[in-house]
Amino acid sequence: MGGWVPLTSNTLLQRIHQQQYLRNLRNKFLSLHSCLLETERIAYEQVSGRVSSAELLRLVIDHEQFAWLHRISELVVQIDEMLAADEPISLDDIQNLIAEARRLIVPSEVGNTFARKYYAALQREPSVVLAHADVSQLLASK
Repeated sequence: MGGWVPLTSNTLLQRIHQQQYLRNLRNKFLSLHSCLLETERIAYEQVSGRVSSAELLRLVIDHEQFAWLHRISELVVQIDEMLAADEPISLDDIQNLIAEARRLIVPSEVGNTFARKYYAALQREPSVVLAHADVSQLLASK
């Protein structure tokens, strides 16, 4: 009698854990994005001179040098939408998101544009390495 837990409590606990995990993943990806954005800003400024915050925002949205970062932004938006949804998040949706996130952060010297730029950022910036490790560790935990 003492060990019985209603199914709804277990489901509620699972949902709470899923939301905590997604929030944590979102925050780690935002931190990674911030580090990558900073390295890209520095590279841009070395060629074009200093930019204000407003100019940087415009560049992030419109400039091809920053376009590769949109992949992380899109993933964060996807997580936000999952967290904001009224209906419970399906296990399949979470597993698909985790798989997509894992595929995204694979650096490669010869891969797609994101993979190549990500590889280069990891080679030149310790903060990117640390942020990558944080994201990778969380993704490996599920």
